[in-house]
Amino acid sequence: MTKQLLKCFLACILATTLLNAQEKKEIPDIEKIYIHTDRSFYTVGESLWYKAYLVYAYNNLLLDNSHILYVELVSPDSKIIARNKTQLDNGLGHGDFKLTDSVGVKNVGTYQIRAYTNYSRNFGDDFIFKKEIEVIDVFDKQTDTKETASKLKPKTAEVNTNEASQNTFNVQFFPEGGSLINDVQSVVAFKAVDNHGNPIKIEGKVFDSNEELVGMLYSSHEGMGKFQLKPQKGNQYNAKVSISDGNQIDVPLPKAHETGYLLSCKKVEERDIVTIKTNSETLAQQPNTPLTIVSTTRGISYFEGRQSVSSTIFSFELPKTNFPEGITQLTLYDASLRPQSERLVYIEKEQDLQVTVATDKKVYKPSEKVTVNISSKTKAGALASASFSLSCTDLNGLEDTKDYGTNISSYFLMESDIRGQVHNPSYYFDASNSNRLYHLDLLLLTQGWRDFLWKEVPKINDSLNYKPEKVFTIAGRVKQLFGNKPKANSNMTLALMGKTGINIFDTETDSLGMFKFDNLVFYGKANMFLNSKNDKGKGKGEIITFPFEPDPIPVAFKKQPTSFPLVTNAIKETILRKYVNYGIAPENILDEVEIIAKKKNTTQSLYGMPDFSYVVGDETPVFNDIYQLIQYNIPGVIVDGDTIRFMRFSGPAHIILDGFPLFDQSQLDFILPDNVEKIDAIKGPSAAIFGSEGANGIIAIYTKDPTANVRSKKEFHNISQHIEGFYDARVFYSPDPNKPSLEMQNTDAVRNTLYWNPYIHPDQTGTSQASYYNSEVETTVKVTLEGITATGIPVVKKVFYTIEK
Repeated sequence: MTKQLLKCFLACILATTLLNAQEKKEIPDIEKIYIHTDRSFYTVGESLWYKAYLVYAYNNLLLDNSHILYVELVSPDSKIIARNKTQLDNGLGHGDFKLTDSVGVKNVGTYQIRAYTNYSRNFGDDFIFKKEIEVIDVFDKQTDTKETASKLKPKTAEVNTNEASQNTFNVQFFPEGGSLINDVQSVVAFKAVDNHGNPIKIEGKVFDSNEELVGMLYSSHEGMGKFQLKPQKGNQYNAKVSISDGNQIDVPLPKAHETGYLLSCKKVEERDIVTIKTNSETLAQQPNTPLTIVSTTRGISYFEGRQSVSSTIFSFELPKTNFPEGITQLTLYDASLRPQSERLVYIEKEQDLQVTVATDKKVYKPSEKVTVNISSKTKAGALASASFSLSCTDLNGLEDTKDYGTNISSYFLMESDIRGQVHNPSYYFDASNSNRLYHLDLLLLTQGWRDFLWKEVPKINDSLNYKPEKVFTIAGRVKQLFGNKPKANSNMTLALMGKTGINIFDTETDSLGMFKFDNLVFYGKANMFLNSKNDKGKGKGEIITFPFEPDPIPVAFKKQPTSFPLVTNAIKETILRKYVNYGIAPENILDEVEIIAKKKNTTQSLYGMPDFSYVVGDETPVFNDIYQLIQYNIPGVIVDGDTIRFMRFSGPAHIILDGFPLFDQSQLDFILPDNVEKIDAIKGPSAAIFGSEGANGIIAIYTKDPTANVRSKKEFHNISQHIEGFYDARVFYSPDPNKPSLEMQNTDAVRNTLYWNPYIHPDQTGTSQASYYNSEVETTVKVTLEGITATGIPVVKKVFYTIEK
C-alpha cells in the first residue's frame, strides 16, 4: 500500500468521528476499586493493612461518588469472616484486619479480600475487586510444602481440547481477529496450561489434512506463543504438541471460513499498524463494501471511521495520541454493522511524570532510623499531585523478582479490563522487562475476552437499582400492632450510643407511617435504641425497620490464586527462627474449651464504692419508664417529671449513662427499664471526684447488651440492637527505640511489616518524607510505593535496602 493511500485513509477516519472522554453523555459514573495491602502473605495473628482507591472507570481519576466501601475478608471455606465499612473521602480510604482466631482466621491457607460499593453492584462481578492473600502458621510443623502448594494451585481452565481430561496439559488456539479465513495469512496465538491451570512450556508442529508440515510452534512466555498460518480451502489443520516429559497430544485448530474480514495489528518502529485482511472470494461477492472500524477504551469510543475496501490487504497507523493508556478494543463492522473481527491492543503512553522513591542509605544497622524520600513531579519539575500508600516489608528470604502479583498499575490498566485471572500480572508493567509489551500482546491475543465486558455496561437511561451511599440511614415504618394500617404522626426517637458519646434524634412518621433518620455518621459499634410514642407520650404501634446495610454479595471464592508466589519452607523457617530467637509465642496455643455455665452479672461500678447499688433481675417489677424504675428502687431519690434529684439536694442529680455524662436528663427517655442492668447512687464525699458537677449527687446507669433477651414480653414499639458504623481504622504502630514499649518490644523487633503509611501526599514542592526505625533482624527490606496521580496515572515504585550488624 502506498504512503499516499495510507494518508488518505487516515484522513478519512480522522474526518469522521473522534470522540473524547469528556463527551460521554450516555455513560453512568462507573466505579473501579483497587486495594493496596501491605503484603501478600501473613502469619497467623498479624494485622493486614490496606489502602482503598476508588476511581472513575473510564479515566482512572479519583471519584467522589460512594462514601461507603465494603471490604470483606473471605476464608478458605468461602465464608465472610470480617466486613469493614471503610469510609471514602474523595475516593480514598484505609483500614485493617486482625488475622486472629477471634476474627475467624483459624486455619492456614488462601484467603480473599473483596471490595465493592453498593453502587458498583449495578455493573456485575467484573467491578468487584478481589485479591488473594496467604496466611501461614510458622509454628505448625505438620504443614508440608507440597500440601501448601497444592492448595495454592489455580482452577483448571476450561478449554476445548480432545480428551483433555486424560492429558496432563491443555492447549487452546486463538486466531488473531477471532477467526481463520481461507487464503489469508493469519497469526495464530496459543496458550498452554497444566491440569492445575499453571502455564507450561510446549513445542509442536502443525500439519494439514495430508499430514504435510505447515508450521512450528514454541511457547515463549507463560505457556503462550504464536505462529503464522495461511489456511487453504479443503484443509483442516491439526497440531501435535508435546511438553518436556515427552507427553504429547493432538489438538485441532479452528476451522477456517470461506469468506470474511479480519483485523491484524503489529508494532513497527513504535507505531501500531492495523491491517484489514480478506480474500479474493470475499471481494468478488462484495466489491468495494464499506467497512466501519471502531476503537474504544474502557467503553468510550475514541476513534471511528468508514472505508470501502477494494484490495485483500489494507493497512493504516493507529493514531494513538488520541487514546488514553490501556487496552483498546478494535472492532470491524460490515455494511450491515455486524461485527466481523475484533482485536485488543495495548496503548502505552509516555507520561509527563517522574516519581522517585529513595532511602537515605542502602545499608542500615538493626533498629537504625530509616528516612524514605518521595518525589512526584512533572518532567519540568512542577508538582504532580498524587495520593500514595507506602509499605516497607521484610522479604524473609523471598526473591522479589518472583513477586509479580497484582499492583495498582496492572489492575487499573489491564486486569480489570479482561476477564479471568492473569498469571504474574505486574510482570507486564515492569519497565526492566524488555519483552514485556510483546508478551502483553500475547496475553491479549489469548486471554483477551472476545465479548468485551464493557459491551454489557448499562447506559445512563437504564435502571440502576443500587444507589451510591454517602452516609448512614436508619429508616422504617410504624404500623398498628394488629393489622397493617400505618400509624401517622408518631413521635420517633433514635439514640445512638458509641464510644464517643450519645446522640439523640427525633422525627415523626408521615401519612404512610414511614420515618427516616438520614445523614448519620458514626464509627465503630454503637447501641441503637429506637422507640415510637403517640402525642400523649405512650408507646404505641409496631416498628418495622429497613435493613441498615445491604447483604453481602454471594461468595464465589474457589481459593485457588494464580499469581501468588508459593511460600516455601525456607521462608517459614526464616520467620520461625526470628520468632523463636525473640520469644514470640504462637497466636493460638490453647485448645478450644467449651464452658457451660449460667452467665453471671459482671458489670462493675466505675466510680468506686457507691452509696447504694441496685441490680435489675428477673424479680424486678415491670415499670412504664426508667424514671419509675429509679424512683421505686433507689432510696432517697425523687423524680419530678423528667428531673431526678436526691431528697437532700435541691438541684438535679448528675446522670451518667454507660460512662457518658448526660447534661439533659430528658435524654433518658429512650432508655427502657428492661435495658437497664444496674443503677448506682453516689452522694456525699464520694461524688466529689466529679467536682462541681457532682455537688447534687450522681446517678450512674449501666445498660445491658441491646441484643440480649431481657424479657419474654416483646415491646413492639421499642427496638434495641447493635449496629456498626464506619470502621474505625487503627493507626500503624511504628516503634521508637528511644521510647520502648514493654508489651510490644519483642514483636516489634521481628515485625514483618516494618512500616505502613496509607497517606503519602507530596507537598507544594512535589516531595514528601517518611521515617521509621528498622527491626532488629538482619534482612533485606522492600520499600513499595503505590498510588495514583490527580490526572489518573497509576504509579508503582520499589526500592530495596539491607539491614546488617
